[in-house]
Amino acid sequence: MPLGELCFEEPCYGTSATAIERIDDSQPKYIRITDFSDLGIEKNHKFMTAESYTSKHILQPNDILFARTGGTVGKTYFYDGRIGKAVFAGYCIRFRFDENKVIPKFVYWYTKTDMYQKWVNGIQRPAGQPNINKEEYKSFEIVLPSIDIQRKLVSFMDDANLSRQNKIDQSESLLSSMNEYIFDKLNLAHISFEERLCCAIRLTNIVEDRTFSAEYYHPERMAALHLLKTNTDISAHKLSDVVTFHRDIVSSENSVSYLGLAGVESQTGELSGAQEEAAGQAFAYEKDDILYGRLRPYLNKVLLAESDGICSTEFHVMRVIDTTTVLPEYVAAILRSDLILSQTRHMMTGNTHPRISNEDVQNLYIPVPDISVQMQVVDDLRKRRIEARKLKLKAEQEWQEAKAQFERELLGE
Repeated sequence: MPLGELCFEEPCYGTSATAIERIDDSQPKYIRITDFSDLGIEKNHKFMTAESYTSKHILQPNDILFARTGGTVGKTYFYDGRIGKAVFAGYCIRFRFDENKVIPKFVYWYTKTDMYQKWVNGIQRPAGQPNINKEEYKSFEIVLPSIDIQRKLVSFMDDANLSRQNKIDQSESLLSSMNEYIFDKLNLAHISFEERLCCAIRLTNIVEDRTFSAEYYHPERMAALHLLKTNTDISAHKLSDVVTFHRDIVSSENSVSYLGLAGVESQTGELSGAQEEAAGQAFAYEKDDILYGRLRPYLNKVLLAESDGICSTEFHVMRVIDTTTVLPEYVAAILRSDLILSQTRHMMTGNTHPRISNEDVQNLYIPVPDISVQMQVVDDLRKRRIEARKLKLKAEQEWQEAKAQFERELLGE
């Protein structure tokens, strides 16, 4: 049965409104194709809101969004209402299904099958950007069993997805908990500060730092710097004293090794597998370089390169000056910790695409303990990473098997 015959209203394109900062909980969350992966929206995702929208752009539970253009054309998002009021962007097409004919979640899980992916690969137009329009999506035919069988298959896929997500959560917890370990290992108190409406800035600080920015002297940032600079057991260094910054521009055309911001997981520093269209220019990086995402630094996208490649110019590419005194893997771990987040959280400029400047990154302070302590941190991180990758591999294997079983049940095999 073609999808178009299962809808109770005409599928709808989203709003083309500009994304702006969401400053109030009453503002709807703006869902764009960059906000969701093929299996949903990651936890703690920071949403923007839409500058304008109409009632037809407000999502209702059981709506399904189809990405219609770009490198991830064909991916889908199921809105169940749990994230609150939301609207969707113009690069998505919303489908609403007649629940007397089909269970919407059944359609969603159907779009995760090889049958659907083969259809996407065959129908998308590659000229310029890959594209699938509304009429083409409406023509996609699905095998439609009885409602009872649909319900059984939905339950099976829901359970499989929950098992997969639990393993991924365990994997991410192993790596994100390195933050606690670092504070304990370096014998540092956790950063504490008092939220306030205003704070005093010494004139001597303004003269020394050559800046008159209130955010630069935010209490949280000052508390982090105080913690590092007053610790007598560990020396604190500016990042620019420890690494060199490399901005070797290369062409990204016809490159299969391009790494965009979406390709790095938040918090963990692992590759996500997400593909991103290459821009015209890119930075070259080498094995053991540290890639630090300068766009929305609160996302904490920090990667230690395991091979040579090229990456988005939205990364800072750093190379440790002396690896006999400072370990690259240690620096990457520190850059993912609260020691750095507390310094960068208030240093961003720009509303739609907040970034941290080159100079501000160079002036970040990091603790540099004895090399033996660094090696202990790195050794623990490597053990956690091995275990985390095992969990993710098992999660992916079980998920692929679940999708294959879904297709076999669907086709009566």
